[in-house]
Amino acid sequence: MENPLSHLDETTKAWLELGDEERIREILGERWIGYDKAKEIIAKLNWLMTYPKKKRMPNLLIVGDTNNGKTMIINKFKEQHPDDDNVDGDAKIIPVIIVQAPPTADEGRFYSLILTKLNAPFRDNDRPGTKYLQVVRICERVGLRILIIDEIHDIIAGSKANQRVFRSAIRQLGNDLRIPIVGAGIREAYNAIRSDDQLANRFEVIELPRWEISDHLPPSEDPYLRLLASFERMLPLRNPSHLIKKTTALKLLSMSEGLIGELSAVLNAAAEHAIRNKREKIDAVTLNEINWISPSDRNRRSNAIV
Repeated sequence: MENPLSHLDETTKAWLELGDEERIREILGERWIGYDKAKEIIAKLNWLMTYPKKKRMPNLLIVGDTNNGKTMIINKFKEQHPDDDNVDGDAKIIPVIIVQAPPTADEGRFYSLILTKLNAPFRDNDRPGTKYLQVVRICERVGLRILIIDEIHDIIAGSKANQRVFRSAIRQLGNDLRIPIVGAGIREAYNAIRSDDQLANRFEVIELPRWEISDHLPPSEDPYLRLLASFERMLPLRNPSHLIKKTTALKLLSMSEGLIGELSAVLNAAAEHAIRNKREKIDAVTLNEINWISPSDRNRRSNAIV
């Protein structure tokens, strides 16, 4: 006789013992699914971590649409390389820093953000050059091995002169610290980097494309269907949803527009609805009842209001 809970992994099966509200909290929490592209990027980041120090270090640019997994991947990488209190040493060891690019190309503010991540005291009104020297000194002291700049496309905001200064700052920081620089951003990140030939030549680009169903791969090898199967194993519903069934898979693809963050949000909303309505599975009825608004429709409504 088939195990009625075979659609779940062992951790998720244990969640079925919880009350409905507790199960819903588990559903709405953050989850990690190590799909192939994410594993590829993390492997590349780990390779960069061990790259021997030299004047021109290799860099990486992770490009993808908003809500398609970039920040989740770099946060997972950071989680794998936590800070070390180094109680017997002179300073805390911080191998990885993730800093969000300032909303405009502001060199001084960029250094302030790095110093904040390092928990280092600084004066806001210090000159950028003073902050830069402080950044370099502290990064060397804590053993920084890789600097990740999230939302790096934001550096194309501001004047052309400020953009040139900011790109030069990134290049100089990598040179002086002899560490890889990683940028993550939307497609405009290409422009942020390619505008500087010296910088562009140092950045390898990895793209996170939107998800789609393959026309030629069998279901067991289709990356999108495998992703759906992974989601189903992690959603504590008592009944199987058969998310990889073609009609369901296509509906989810349409609702999420191929963005993994949107897909996760759709499935979370549907799973919560399925628990509250005692259906305990995600099917076409459930997906229709959550009245999901696609990213494109949300953008159109926002633009209409503006």
